[in-house]
Amino acid sequence: MGNSLSCCIPPGSTHSKSSKRARATLEDGGKPGYQPRDENGVIGRVSDVYQNSKHNNHTLSDANGSIITYPGAKHSESTTNIQHISEREPEDGINDPSINPSRGPLFMVRSKSELRESRERKRRSQYITENQGTPSDASGTGSGCLTRKFNSCSTIYVDDSTVSQPNLRNTIKCVSLAICYHIKNREQREIRTIDIFDERLHPLTRDELAADYDRVDPEHRHIYRFLRTLFNAAQLTAECAIVTLVYLERLLTYGEMDIGPSNWKRMVLGSVLLASKVWDDQAVWNVDYCQIMRDIKVEDMNELERSCLELLQFNINVPASVYAKYYFDLRSLADANDISFPSEQLNVERAQKLEALSRLCAQKVCDGIIFPSGIKRSSSLDKLASTNRRSVAILS
Repeated sequence: MGNSLSCCIPPGSTHSKSSKRARATLEDGGKPGYQPRDENGVIGRVSDVYQNSKHNNHTLSDANGSIITYPGAKHSESTTNIQHISEREPEDGINDPSINPSRGPLFMVRSKSELRESRERKRRSQYITENQGTPSDASGTGSGCLTRKFNSCSTIYVDDSTVSQPNLRNTIKCVSLAICYHIKNREQREIRTIDIFDERLHPLTRDELAADYDRVDPEHRHIYRFLRTLFNAAQLTAECAIVTLVYLERLLTYGEMDIGPSNWKRMVLGSVLLASKVWDDQAVWNVDYCQIMRDIKVEDMNELERSCLELLQFNINVPASVYAKYYFDLRSLADANDISFPSEQLNVERAQKLEALSRLCAQKVCDGIIFPSGIKRSSSLDKLASTNRRSVAILS
């Protein structure tokens, strides 16, 4: 009982001697000089180790193939706690601005110094002093006028760019400006890159590249012209431009790369490829991009797309909160760099349209309000009336 070893071979069998040898071998730990240890690493006998384990039966075979059974003997439990695969993976999404909306985009970090200088410059030139021969005021600064139009109670200026339908031309300008800041204010001059993005190894045109192509930073107008050509030829939307910037910064984060003069075109092209297929319902085929860039082969486009997906770890999801964050940060970048969105004075027709949209949204919110008890909010007499009903007024 307990720690005694029993053999499944009947007494008097020819294998009894081998069973004794196997039993002695087990008592010695299976090899000369073996010192068995328990779960906590304490040296002890084999029988004690088996007694503290958790399996009910254990069988071993000796050198002659005889099965030896140990009733009550148990395997020693492993002390290694195997983690789930989700626990072993690092939480990269916490610091990734393309996933976590609470983190600022990378282009805002790269353009921090330029934004600070722009704010200081605008603060100094907010008021323009005009001396027209009139006496100055008490402070001696003269009369001033605002250099920018502001909304008032009687006049409201609105633009045609919203978070759901951004202005295409200005959005491409802002995205190209963000890419320009990425290249200009990169952390180190010697960039970290991959061969698939090197324009010398995978040229986009047959024209010979300049000798210093990898040392001269492109200007904002060059990046804008490259993006505008792609978006106009492929008929892509402004939302696709914002998603392109999200994928580009995700490539820089996941791939641990830098964007520079030698790889910015192919990195932007790969981001546009993925954004057009994820965002647009009618995606542009890779062969269609070969019609835009006639010197590139479709096999190269397929390899570029495949490499981008692998670097992104096939994470092509863009949450709505991340999209909205990038949109408003691009608006801030445009305001700091004097990129004005086309604004028009609000007229009666557009005011009625905005009122209709806001009333519809308010109705959806009111219909979705539920009390803590689970009872849905009941409609009042005003809700039962038609939407064209005039405003309620009390006449005395």
